Amino acid sequence: MKTERIPSALQLNVPAASTSAAAVSSGTPLELGTPPRFSQPVPGSRRQKNRRKGQSSSSFRQGSTLRRRFATLLQRGLIYGAALVVAGFLFYLIAFIFVNGFPALRADLFSLVYTSENVSMLPALVNTGSMILLTLVIALPLGVLGAVYLTEYTRPKSRAASLIAAAAEVLSSVPSIVFGLFGSLFFVRFLELGMSLISGALTMALIVLPLILRTSQQALSEVPQSLREGSLALGAGHLHTIFKVVLPAAFPGILSGTILAIGRITGESAALIFTAGTAVTLVTGLDQSARTLAVHMYSLASEGLHIPQTWATALILLVAVLCLNALSALIRRFMERRQHG
Repeated sequence: MKTERIPSALQLNVPAASTSAAAVSSGTPLELGTPPRFSQPVPGSRRQKNRRKGQSSSSFRQGSTLRRRFATLLQRGLIYGAALVVAGFLFYLIAFIFVNGFPALRADLFSLVYTSENVSMLPALVNTGSMILLTLVIALPLGVLGAVYLTEYTRPKSRAASLIAAAAEVLSSVPSIVFGLFGSLFFVRFLELGMSLISGALTMALIVLPLILRTSQQALSEVPQSLREGSLALGAGHLHTIFKVVLPAAFPGILSGTILAIGRITGESAALIFTAGTAVTLVTGLDQSARTLAVHMYSLASEGLHIPQTWATALILLVAVLCLNALSALIRRFMERRQHG
């Protein structure tokens, strides 16, 4: 029987798999042809262009990722560096005051009577507390009620809200010496209150009023609207909702503004020199002159005779401010825990 030679699959232009299957089924010997070659992308074809485009896009993504990481690390380094610089200056200032003021602390600095020998700071310390209380009694209700009016009774972009916000910004940017001159002309001379505790408290109320107003407004605006809607849905009136629901919820923020106001009152000297005076006696009435701790420190430093006592006064002033801030922070944390259960 004559064996026929079957041409290869490439010569017949048919797939190699079908040719092999036909040869096996016929039982004839198969002479393998040229093995198939896998197709390579032709230079300049669409497939090669897509491959090049994918490689360039992946390299671009890697480069952009590296740039983003570098920018993030740079920003984080700048933020941490600025925080460390501020903290370093703060600790250096506290340490410097402590080193210079602690050796000058003596028992006669806390005497009830001020003399030229002991230059006691205790009357000024008590007067500072009186000034803080009287100023907050005047400024705190006005600031909180003004914030309630702006938050609860006016639209955010109304004319009244814009005017009050502009007035608060202007008052907060005025230097304290200008307030001192205004208080000297208006409260001391025009109203004939004299250089007294009440004149200084009224002047300080004007200084801290914008601060209390803005912080209270921010605290009230952060109260969830669902609390107001729930109180009104239960049948409570608007005023009852404000004083029983909204204000207690905003109390931590209002307390923060009060802390800042206390720090401003404690450290103020320029405005109080022209309004409260520099009397060294312990104040017993609203119409008496009262030297606060900051004014006491300024007077000792300007005289130049009791520099160690000036550093001791600065140390006591710093410790008093830190204690007030710590106490207010504890009260705020307690109120927040009580509200959140």
